[in-house]
Amino acid sequence: MNSILIFHDNSCSSSILIKKIVENTFSEIVIEDKTKVKIFSPAVLESFIKEEEIHEHNIFGNQLQSIKTLSGGEQKKALLQYLIHEQPEILLLDNPFDHLDAQSQQELHHTLKDISTKVQLVLLLSRKKDIPDFMTKKYLANNNKLSAYKEFSKSTFVNDSITIPKPIEAQHYNDTYLIQCKEISVSYGNKHILKNINWNIKPGEFWQLTGPNGSGKTTLLSMITGDNVKGYGQELYLFGHKKGSGESVWELKKNIGYFTTNLTQQFTGRYTAIEMIIGGFFDAVGLYNKPTEVQLKIASQWLSVMGLENFEKTYFKELSLGYQRMIMIARAMVKHPLLLILDEPTTGLDEDNVRILVNFINKIAAESTTAILYVSHRKEEGLTPKYHFTLSPSENGSTGKIH
Repeated sequence: MNSILIFHDNSCSSSILIKKIVENTFSEIVIEDKTKVKIFSPAVLESFIKEEEIHEHNIFGNQLQSIKTLSGGEQKKALLQYLIHEQPEILLLDNPFDHLDAQSQQELHHTLKDISTKVQLVLLLSRKKDIPDFMTKKYLANNNKLSAYKEFSKSTFVNDSITIPKPIEAQHYNDTYLIQCKEISVSYGNKHILKNINWNIKPGEFWQLTGPNGSGKTTLLSMITGDNVKGYGQELYLFGHKKGSGESVWELKKNIGYFTTNLTQQFTGRYTAIEMIIGGFFDAVGLYNKPTEVQLKIASQWLSVMGLENFEKTYFKELSLGYQRMIMIARAMVKHPLLLILDEPTTGLDEDNVRILVNFINKIAAESTTAILYVSHRKEEGLTPKYHFTLSPSENGSTGKIH
């Protein structure tokens, strides 16, 4: 049975490609019965999460936790198991290796190879390193059209001749540590997530947080952002204050710039690129305040740093996925927060957009006093974190190690 690869860059929308495949737009892929097709994609996963919240029951039925509380990798594993159980004739998969650790990627490769003898696989990928060795037909999608597969590369760059703009008001922080975790442990009932985590983050440091799927990275992030109630009563210090000592959520949030791929879905209005960056000054979805001349100038400078000065008035939703990611990171950085958290920022990006995003993150690390916490399973070529914190699972909860 043919296994079909469709390799695409970010000029193509995965959702549009999937729609065209199902509607038999491409002569290379013929679907006789749409009811026999199952789709593995972020959109499908999100629909399951919403359905679970509405009906208050476990959709997949084979795990204790709700889908929403699982890590990104665990969500993908659960969705794939569910779809395979449905016994489809054709399985469309949109970048299934994203959010998976190295071992899980290898396991997925074997799983797909095994089922490819019984199910026709149509695999949409954006990263060359993810291409399985058993694909029998390969195509390149460009501008939502299929052609013979070939490797391609584009020239993309961040403007190294321009320094990132300074904040309007510099933050003065005098403590030695931004974050202190002392013997932090987290459990939910009989399920142990974290065990005796000791980790300190100092101003200006560049960290990468790694660990296999389900090791507690999301839980640890929620402790650092102050969102997890499990932080109360523990030796957890956030920006100089012990958790639960009277600090407000707002006081914590103003010190943190946060990027996750889900954030882009919140911006459904017709906001231009520069309006998106300006919105970072007001911590608002949308632009409801009139910006000052200084704010306009800084936002414009950020666009120039990213090489996007010609896209100032382009609507955010019309930009490529890579450009959207950079603008969201610039938005999080306009006030130069004490800590910038980047949660899986390269998910779904093609090779060229990954390179430009990595260069942009390195530039922020080199030219600002903001500490960076980069969370990802992938070791991106060229990324330059100075420190690594790795979570290793055990029966009593994951332990942490500094590299």
